[in-house]
Amino acid sequence: MNKIQQPSDLFAAIVATPFGALGIRTGGAVVTELVYLPDSFGEKAAEDPVAEQAAGQVLRYCDDPDFAFDLPLAQVGSEFQRKVWQAIGAIPRGEVRTYGEVAKFVGSMPRAVGQACGANYFPLVVPCHRVTGAQGLGGFAGSDDRNGFTLNVKRWLLAHEGLREYAWQQTTLI
Repeated sequence: MNKIQQPSDLFAAIVATPFGALGIRTGGAVVTELVYLPDSFGEKAAEDPVAEQAAGQVLRYCDDPDFAFDLPLAQVGSEFQRKVWQAIGAIPRGEVRTYGEVAKFVGSMPRAVGQACGANYFPLVVPCHRVTGAQGLGGFAGSDDRNGFTLNVKRWLLAHEGLREYAWQQTTLI
């Protein structure tokens, strides 16, 4: 008899966080992806040591915004994306940079930086929530839902890291 695959089967662990759930995918001895999930995803115990390590570090970050992640990450993304992600990783906790500032730093255009942010396989570890638009919060996690789930995650993360001015900022009038 074939087992019907459940959405949680896509992840090696699912961690409940204050901003929703976080799905952890692993392969071999590395984390292959972290995925923001709505609360409707229940927790799932880690299936392997790498998922257990990642889940523990996510919870430590949720308790302490100064926690520094130290996870084995899969080598993914294009050379340009990795360059953008490295620049984003250098943004200190409690600070933000605009897409334009990051673009200038990496020698590119803001839209390309936004696309690289949206393609980030490791949110939280590569803190793309610290990149904002020139006129406000900007998008997040590759979503165009300006005031929905993912932007609420971004608001929570920025407030958690001490940037409370973004807590309720909307980018549209909807």
